[in-house]
Amino acid sequence: IRCWSNIPFITMPLSRAHGKSFAHRSELKHAKRIVVKLGSAVVTRGDECGLALGRLASIVEQVSMLQNQGREMMIVTSGAVAFGKQRLRHEILLSQSVRQALHSGQNQLKDMAIPVLEARACAAAGQSGLMALYEAMFTQYSICAAQILVTNLDFHDEQKRRNLNGTLHELLRMNIVPIINTNDAVVPPPEPNSDLQGVNVISVKDNDSLAARLAVEMKTDLLIVLSDVEGLFDSPPGSDDAKLIDIFYPGDQQSVTFGTKSRVGMGGMEAKVKAALWALQGGTSVVIANGTHPKISGHVITDIVEGKKVGTFFSEVKPAGPTVEQQGEMARAGGRTLAALQPEQRAEIIYRLADLLTDQREEILLANKKDLEEAENKGRLAVPLLKRLSLSTSKLNSLAIGLRQIAASSQDSVGRVIRRTRIAKDLDLEQVTVPIGVLLVIFESRPDCLPQVSALAVASGNGLLLKGGKEAAHSNQILHHLTQEALSIHGVKDAVQLVNTREEVEDLCRLDKLIDLIIPRGSSQLVRNIQKSAKGIPVMGHSEGICHVYVDTDASVEKVTRIIRDSKCEYPAACNALETLLIHRDLLRTPLFDQIIDMLRVEQVKIHAGPKFASYLTFSPSEVKSLRTEYGDLECCIEVVDSVQEAVDHIHKYGSSHTDVIITENEKTAEFFLQHVDSACVFWNASTRFSDGYRFGLGAEVGISTSRIHARGPVGIEGLLTTKWLLRGNNHVVSDFSEHGSMKYLHESLPLPQRNTN
Repeated sequence: IRCWSNIPFITMPLSRAHGKSFAHRSELKHAKRIVVKLGSAVVTRGDECGLALGRLASIVEQVSMLQNQGREMMIVTSGAVAFGKQRLRHEILLSQSVRQALHSGQNQLKDMAIPVLEARACAAAGQSGLMALYEAMFTQYSICAAQILVTNLDFHDEQKRRNLNGTLHELLRMNIVPIINTNDAVVPPPEPNSDLQGVNVISVKDNDSLAARLAVEMKTDLLIVLSDVEGLFDSPPGSDDAKLIDIFYPGDQQSVTFGTKSRVGMGGMEAKVKAALWALQGGTSVVIANGTHPKISGHVITDIVEGKKVGTFFSEVKPAGPTVEQQGEMARAGGRTLAALQPEQRAEIIYRLADLLTDQREEILLANKKDLEEAENKGRLAVPLLKRLSLSTSKLNSLAIGLRQIAASSQDSVGRVIRRTRIAKDLDLEQVTVPIGVLLVIFESRPDCLPQVSALAVASGNGLLLKGGKEAAHSNQILHHLTQEALSIHGVKDAVQLVNTREEVEDLCRLDKLIDLIIPRGSSQLVRNIQKSAKGIPVMGHSEGICHVYVDTDASVEKVTRIIRDSKCEYPAACNALETLLIHRDLLRTPLFDQIIDMLRVEQVKIHAGPKFASYLTFSPSEVKSLRTEYGDLECCIEVVDSVQEAVDHIHKYGSSHTDVIITENEKTAEFFLQHVDSACVFWNASTRFSDGYRFGLGAEVGISTSRIHARGPVGIEGLLTTKWLLRGNNHVVSDFSEHGSMKYLHESLPLPQRNTN
């Protein structure tokens, strides 16, 4: 037997061998039997008198949802004392108000003193009401609840423990949610100090230890401890350097400094950690999280069960590598060192990576072959994604060429002066380019993205977190290894980190203190999900690539089929591939129109008819379901327009502001199109496929942005930089520039330093 404070714990619970807790959060979705412990701060109101009904209703809803999924839910709850205090205060006030009204009138009612209420009396008065409230709430979800009151003494008697165990198992078998609480009405007297003003309450340590005991006794898979803090911090929450601990391992107690207890309860976080570690030792996984935050309490329990990063997860299995939080800190520190290197040194790193891509191509292609074989065997990837996953010698050669372009063009990217102003005599201001900070790039089925983005991050001096899809795990591992080998020549290996595939994208999007910019590269659904999940972190990218080609009446016959074929058929899975072909009405039933249709048929492109196009045909192709469709395959929509203005209007209504093209020999019409189409890339007589960082001469791109701030179109080095202001003075103060001051503002523009154009 071990003792914590005055609470005995039996280290080996009856009839239970040591179990195996879940090693990772992602496994929590398999939890069958779950205990939810509600701390006093969760259940009680902010005024410390009565229950927080809104929070309680939300918790019941989540528990009911999980119960109806086939899980076995149990609740260990506080709240009887607070609920009883509310009732007793009401009764006392009512009694006093009647007596005083008879003697001194209503004016003195405000000055009535409320006597100190004894905790056990409050518990006795509140227990029945608390249970009635739970029953009423669970009834809304067609779930029955049952109350069980226990004391510490019940765990000392073996027969009582057997009886408790049998009762709980029988309730769970009948799909009933047990509501368990300490029988505060008959416990020994409380400690002399109090938690609630005017009320001595039973130490919350009792319910923490009770929840841990029950969890292990009942062979529970998961114990969720809800309190009024986000989880376990390495120092008291609210202190300057306090950091939330994502995963806590046995033996880490020495790295934690515990602060004062919460608003209610005596045990505080230290008691919760001790109880959690004891439950973990017994084979039960534990998560400590905030059950009071209005923005997350409505789904905190379900989020935990779904494996999301909520609160602190207790695990016995330490990962082989650093956590993503540690990786973020390493990337930031490495990025700052990288930015401090000489431009020639950053270029050397990129040149070295380019050489490694060709020197180690056999290893790279072998790893890529494993990914392709696994994807094909599992059948989980569509044909377009398989094409994106595939690497080849020609792709690696093109990558190496692009990386060398980046290295050559990056000589003056960081620290370049873009504005100089003389504010006053001996007071000069400069605006210079600097890295954004730490980038998170999330990409699907595109292992060639890894060296491209890494090179751009190196050139711009940014730290980088990379999150690739598990379908490209082998390819990404070898490419990241080569990237770190190149970085090592100047001691900045940590600047580029590959995030473990176990990390959920939604969880990464919440790391607003570690990440400065998110760049998604993948399906439109991925981009939309990231834009929705990102909290406080800007997202740069495009959710869809709905690119248009408009064929004008003055289009050249020779150019039309070449440009359309290249735009649609050269690489249909690309985001810059043609998806909607707009044809001027006057071209219908002309030889040019027939040539377009014949070419598409030869290339096996499936045609979908837009509403207007279908109205001109007796027997039309399948009518398009939506004019806002990105096919990503050998499919496209054909629609008819009456003029270049109607083509512009159609693009604005159904396009994604990515890339749009006009084919015409009429310069006036072309210029109208170029000036009026509001997209990131607008071309005249050129394929949509030119919308690419490599083809633009940027060397490579981190993606194509359709947003309207910071960067737009293919984003290269320039899009990964921001600026800062440097002011050099000599004992200058603002008061010298006042109306009666001795100095005057000059605001003279100064010439910029000569750029290195080699």
